[in-house]
Amino acid sequence: MNATQSETVVDPKILADEETVMAHFLTGARLDPEVARRVHERAQHIREEIYREHGFVDIAVPAIRELRGELPE
Repeated sequence: MNATQSETVVDPKILADEETVMAHFLTGARLDPEVARRVHERAQHIREEIYREHGFVDIAVPAIRELRGELPE
């Protein structure tokens, strides 16, 4: 490992859930409802953490409007 890389320890349960979700995405294999629940809970926790840290950030609509330019009349 060089100086620009950092070591990150990821919970094996999270990695297993990630592999299951990727298999579902790539092959259409059935997604276990328990895996879906855990992934949703982790996503919700991350969302709440970001909201606490940064508050409501409304960048999508203004960015889209800026990119597409004026609408024809």
